[in-house]
Amino acid sequence: MEKLNLKIEKPKRRIAMSVLGVLIGGVSVAIFKTAAFGVDPFQTFMAGLDSLVPINFGTLYVIANVVLLSFALIFDRHYINLATFINLFLLGYVTQFTYDLIQRIMPNPSVLVRAICLIVGIIIICIGSALYMTADLGVSTYDAVALIISNTWKKGQFKYIRIATDLVCVIVGTILFIMAGGALRDVPTIAGVGTIITAFFMGPLIEFFNEKIARPLMNK
Repeated sequence: MEKLNLKIEKPKRRIAMSVLGVLIGGVSVAIFKTAAFGVDPFQTFMAGLDSLVPINFGTLYVIANVVLLSFALIFDRHYINLATFINLFLLGYVTQFTYDLIQRIMPNPSVLVRAICLIVGIIIICIGSALYMTADLGVSTYDAVALIISNTWKKGQFKYIRIATDLVCVIVGTILFIMAGGALRDVPTIAGVGTIITAFFMGPLIEFFNEKIARPLMNK
């Protein structure tokens, strides 16, 4: 991972890919929320927190990520770069704007529409992640936490640490959702089949879009 400086190769292209990746990511989270079949683990935590804390989701997302950013700055700044801040200040507001827009257009989507939203959400979140990761200008604060813990525990492996942090996010998010008055029957809307699919299929799909879209775009 490169340090933040002005000598990075193809800086304009990398920055553009980072911004585009975050924009696509924000839209995908809104589509996941519309599908109501579950979101990725960190967004499960954010959904639970959002149901409990009465402030705008975009602002709440920034606050939660500033806390994680503080952890990263204290223990290992290596993974913090320009894209980290693009993600921190942009994604939450893009998600909120897109979700509100979708709700105005489709206030009560059918199960079929929700299923289509789930498929579309999975595809575009992987495209956004591929662009964001290939730009290589830093990682999100949530990704940084697992990487830092993995590097701190010399015997720890990232994939197991990431599974653990994902599980914590899903469990805590679900608890917060219930504490806020959410019914047990509504839990699958934040931690459901979509959460399971993203956990098992995002990796291969991101690599596919890396190969077909992101890397060719970077090397064009």
